[in-house]
Amino acid sequence: MSNRIILITVICGLLSVDAANGQRDTDANVFGHVVSAEDGAHIPFINVVVEGTRIGTITDASGHYMLTNLPEGEHTLVVKGMGYESESIDFEISANQSLEIDFEIHYTGVDLDEVVVTASPTASGFRYQPDMTYTGEALQRRSEASFGEMLNGEPGVAMRSMGSAPARPVIRGMDGDRILVLENGERMGDISETSADHTISLDPMVANRLEVVRGPASLLYGSSALGGVINLMTTDIPDRWDPGPAGVLSLQGATMNSMGAGFGRFSYGNQNMAFTGRLAYRQAGDITTPAAVLRGSSMNNLDASAGAGFVSGRSTGGVSFSMTDMAYEIPEDVTTTDEGVEIQIRRQALQGRINYRRNGFFDRGQFRFSATRMFQQEIEYEIEDGMRDEDVEIEYTKYALSSTYTMQHKPFEFFDRGAVGLNLHAHNLDVGGDEAYTPGERRINLGIFTFQEIPLSRAMRLQAGLRLDLQHTGALPNHMFPQISSTRNAINHTGSIGFNHRPVEGLEIGGQFARSHRNPSVEELFADGAHLGLGVYEIGNIDLRDEIGQGADLFIRWNNGFIDFEVAGFINYFRNYIIFEPTGNVDPASGYPVFRYRGEEARLMGGELSALIRLHENLELRLGTDYVDGRRIHNGSFYLPHIPPLRFMADAEYDFGRAWIGGRLHSASSQSKVAPGEEVTAGYNLLGLSAGYRLESPARQVIILRVDNLLDESYRDHLSRIEDRNVLMPGRNFTLAYRMFF
Repeated sequence: MSNRIILITVICGLLSVDAANGQRDTDANVFGHVVSAEDGAHIPFINVVVEGTRIGTITDASGHYMLTNLPEGEHTLVVKGMGYESESIDFEISANQSLEIDFEIHYTGVDLDEVVVTASPTASGFRYQPDMTYTGEALQRRSEASFGEMLNGEPGVAMRSMGSAPARPVIRGMDGDRILVLENGERMGDISETSADHTISLDPMVANRLEVVRGPASLLYGSSALGGVINLMTTDIPDRWDPGPAGVLSLQGATMNSMGAGFGRFSYGNQNMAFTGRLAYRQAGDITTPAAVLRGSSMNNLDASAGAGFVSGRSTGGVSFSMTDMAYEIPEDVTTTDEGVEIQIRRQALQGRINYRRNGFFDRGQFRFSATRMFQQEIEYEIEDGMRDEDVEIEYTKYALSSTYTMQHKPFEFFDRGAVGLNLHAHNLDVGGDEAYTPGERRINLGIFTFQEIPLSRAMRLQAGLRLDLQHTGALPNHMFPQISSTRNAINHTGSIGFNHRPVEGLEIGGQFARSHRNPSVEELFADGAHLGLGVYEIGNIDLRDEIGQGADLFIRWNNGFIDFEVAGFINYFRNYIIFEPTGNVDPASGYPVFRYRGEEARLMGGELSALIRLHENLELRLGTDYVDGRRIHNGSFYLPHIPPLRFMADAEYDFGRAWIGGRLHSASSQSKVAPGEEVTAGYNLLGLSAGYRLESPARQVIILRVDNLLDESYRDHLSRIEDRNVLMPGRNFTLAYRMFF
């Protein structure tokens, strides 16, 4: 046995607690091993306790445990740990007796409702940065037309918007490709991260689970995830099923934009295979504000998929094919109804996944891939004498592949279960049209990463990770940039060190220090032209260097049954932070304001606080607040653009069991800490109500009624990208949602 294993064994022994305080030593000892019933592997760092006492320990790195000085008599020894079935053995022991008791326990997997798998490839359940997950009814209550609207107001999450369809989440003041939006763990292959007028090409009704990781998460998904990751998870590839038919039917309606939506999924499974198909459709008119109708903000969306899953021995997996056909308008000149801008998107995706278990050191693995094709057009239309005349100003054709292979290894030395993996992301983006303001782009990124956890005791563990990326980027010529041939090759390295400490039951403290790396996009480097959808003239900067970030996150979480409280803080320092800023000039040909890309040193810092208070068995109060301070460091300490203001949220809900009723307050302060050329936004207060009713027969059903902006408040969201600053956000809105499971 190595010195390290001996050291950990000694530490484990010192952490054992003797419940018989004040009693004499009995020299009655119990020892043994805990092994996996599936493959006989020894299981380290799992709890072994004497039922009804405080006597307990954890197994060492070899799966061995020892309990000493037990009281004489009959006892029950219990083994329990996350991802394993609990086992117990009754025994009787006398003074000066030693018993050997070995356990075989079954692996059950980790409950996804408890563990945010986006944050850890091993799903260990230990947190090193703040995260959130939404499933089931909690997800249904957020029935919205976009993921940005669904998550807006959650701790640390705001939204940028140019109407409902292109609303996209913003985490801790960071936007664009600093936030990775994934579908089932892989990049989606659309262009939603490139500009505020582009949307996530998936209908919100399709997702059955949302995971949000706040803070640098570049270790697993790519070097650009400086702000965080949002993982939109579907059941297009079945992973759990009961034999026979099953399905879900969902309907939604909203008054603010005359929105109607429907969704259905049907699946059929037997012992070894399952097949599933889904269809979603959404249509909405123009947004109604307290002052007027926001012309040019309608949308419609068709989303469909078919997939199959299998179980074969110790392997599971499947494949799915999905398609999206979407069209939405962008508010351009809100005073006219005979001209406007429409964006049309068609996207197809082939996804696959295989999970396996085997004998050996690397005993578990997963392979995922997502291959997509996306075609998007930005169309300027004019209606004259009842006829619609269209011009395709910009069009994008993108082929993308995102794939990850992860291998998990058994615990060894002082390491717990960990992972190593390969990640490939490649895309080819052609940009055409009369106003193609950028060249196309070909990008290939190959990354290798490792994620390791080091238990120091049952209360403390460390996390360490490292990622190395090799990236090639090349600009593709088009008719506006016929001579361009620029290429970039880069080697990026990112890493993180974190800790998780649970000193007493209910208290969890976690933190992470991370280095992140982001390469400039083709728009940031080469843009030179009018961007119709965004309504600006963009100027790139070929001299931009890579963004390098160093950051720290810390959170404290406390849960004692009465209150579930979490406070989190962060600070991020960036070299060459790329800023999209106005120049104060106007392009004479298009009439658009001129914006340019510029790299400067920057710092973002702030935090979030949330609390769930159980005032009564049926009454809960949720409180939350978040704040971001973003500023340039070496340019007069000017503030960064598009930073959300200080916000406060409060929810109260009374649950009767069969039904519930609640109210919500969303308050935002004025944002006066603005960048040069950016306008100040006034504060506002929004009230909302919600109620729901649950039925269990003949099938499980839920009906949800929600009222947003109850008082029809006139307000302006600071992150809205609509050019006319006098255009208001949506007014009073009634939403009715119905979902049935069968």
